[in-house]
Amino acid sequence: MCACHAVRRVVVKFGGKSLADAKRIRRAAEAVAREVKEGVQVAVVVSAIGDTTDQLMQMAEKACRGNVNPKDLDDILSMGERLSARIFSAALKSLGVKSRYFDPSNDDWPIITDDNFTDADPIIRECHPKIEKCILPLLNQSIVPVIPGFIGKTADGHVTTLGRGGSDTTAFILGGALKADEVILVTDVEGIFTADPKQVRMPRKLQFIETKRLAALSDQGAKFIHQKALKYKDPKINVRVISYVHDRLDAEGTVITGDFPKTSIKLVNPDKIMKLTIISESLTKNNVFLNEIYELTADRGIKLHGVSTGDNSITIYISQNNAGNIPNLIHKKIACYKDDFALTIKKNLLAIKIEGIRLNETIRMLNKLLDLVKANEVEIEGILPTFLRVILFIDSKSEEFVRNLLERLMGEINIEGAHPPISC
Repeated sequence: MCACHAVRRVVVKFGGKSLADAKRIRRAAEAVAREVKEGVQVAVVVSAIGDTTDQLMQMAEKACRGNVNPKDLDDILSMGERLSARIFSAALKSLGVKSRYFDPSNDDWPIITDDNFTDADPIIRECHPKIEKCILPLLNQSIVPVIPGFIGKTADGHVTTLGRGGSDTTAFILGGALKADEVILVTDVEGIFTADPKQVRMPRKLQFIETKRLAALSDQGAKFIHQKALKYKDPKINVRVISYVHDRLDAEGTVITGDFPKTSIKLVNPDKIMKLTIISESLTKNNVFLNEIYELTADRGIKLHGVSTGDNSITIYISQNNAGNIPNLIHKKIACYKDDFALTIKKNLLAIKIEGIRLNETIRMLNKLLDLVKANEVEIEGILPTFLRVILFIDSKSEEFVRNLLERLMGEINIEGAHPPISC
């Protein structure tokens, strides 16, 4: 248990399929009631019942001939979760559990967002004080608050929705503000698997997975938990994914640990980089030659920062400090193939690494960096994209300018991603 409260405290989110009909809602309420009767403080987040959100979306789009106003659409879509919260709270009361549902029409609604309708971002500095003031006292009185997930409200009172993974986002924000011992996501699957069970036979269920790894999988299209939701997970609070079929909240599943990695932009290391470019149409298609290049650098302990290939060229980026006579060795190796070729060498480069767990964040930062670099006439020697990161190579004559530029960009990242400290 968290040191700041004497009893176990959990946030439980029920997905739409776990609330698909009256029977499932009753079983979910019974699972919560059992925990409450054992002295556990439980805050509940509910999704819309079954496929209600999709049905509301289709109905609104058809009625408006595809021209529905985003603000109106959010108000319409919110009705699924708002109805679900009312029914779930009533089910808890019927089991003898004190409960209160929240609604964005209330003054004490806790999830405050910007006005980016249909994909709003929560304003954490506004959410946490509201949660501590309006929800925490209910838990201390053994009252179960039921909060519609996926929904927010602007400072001037307009209903918003949080986009993909919105109910998970709500649960993670509540968990962090309440200093919960655990966040439990009740879904239609037994946990998180090594592959999609619908596409791969007999995948293995993971007992644990780090948030960073899960976010990377999500960025590549895996449908586990959306990245936007993971961004709000408290690093000190584990998340357990379980199936509703067990009818209890202590069921085993997959535990998500750790925190969401931050976007970063920095010099790879203080060493200078050497770029070797081989112009040869035939060698670019020769895997044996490429393996020989890898072996040449590895055998001599030379750090290889990356390799890129084009239709008629191969570019190799290596650490310059211990490169020794590697250009001569590579030239000699190429000559063995008796093909027409040219070898160019560029020394004293800097390598800047841009890394963001979301691919669109990486691209956004790269575009911002490229604009500033070009505006200051700094020569770009190469761009090397890799998994969720990009390395930019530039002439080291601009080192002082680059260091100042990176400091400025990291300041912008820290401001954008700043979260206030969480008090108990």
